[in-house]
Amino acid sequence: MKAGEIMKNAGDSLRKNIYEYIRTKYGTEPEYLWMKYPGYAVFRHSDNNKWYCIIMDIKRSKLGLAGDDPVDILNVKMSDPLLADMLVQEAGFLRGYHISRGNWVSVLLDGTVPPERITSLIDMSYNATMSAKKKQKTRPPKEWIIPANPKYYDIVHAFDNADIINWKQGAGIRKGDTVYMYVGAPVSAVLYKCTVTETDIPYEYKGKVNISALMKIELQRRYSPEAFTFRRLNDEFGIFAVRGPRGIPFSLSAALNS
Repeated sequence: MKAGEIMKNAGDSLRKNIYEYIRTKYGTEPEYLWMKYPGYAVFRHSDNNKWYCIIMDIKRSKLGLAGDDPVDILNVKMSDPLLADMLVQEAGFLRGYHISRGNWVSVLLDGTVPPERITSLIDMSYNATMSAKKKQKTRPPKEWIIPANPKYYDIVHAFDNADIINWKQGAGIRKGDTVYMYVGAPVSAVLYKCTVTETDIPYEYKGKVNISALMKIELQRRYSPEAFTFRRLNDEFGIFAVRGPRGIPFSLSAALNS
């Protein structure tokens, strides 16, 4: 369900359409945990069991609002405390009811907050509470610089006969990422730009270099050994060692892609 369709039918309640949005996008069903509060619905991640949304029906007076009639509220968690502070200054937002700690906010489901914004907040809360493993899978592609020791592998000639080779998989690297191959002494320079096309290929090798998994990398570009030397990486981009996979600063990314 698209965010704009959350109120597709005027006769449907906002609560019902939120349920449908969460079910369609995240495959999560509401859980009713308290017999005393049958209108409280919890939505949680399947892998870490953390809550990312709670819908409750609360009397307005308990929320510090005028009136004693019940109103539905949606509790969501923000990753940025500053954003949570800003939201509660707006109409339709309150500090998280019963869970004010941890950047939770309550959203009134009475039409004050537009449906499209509600779905955006649900997405933000889902991302803020997901496990590290799930974040790794859903993050955007990343650029890495990785070391290659010519003492163990003839990396200088690795791409002479093929554009795709297997390489030791570094922690955190996933399919779609870009890796720049830094070849150690006596070359001491970045030689290749590659795209990761496959990861988690089973492999076991124990020796001077232990390997438990491989990745496939596809050659995209070659660099002259004089272009991105270790001295230049050090002097211009603040990289003082390449002992394992590491992210690269924007300035180096721009230079490598210019």
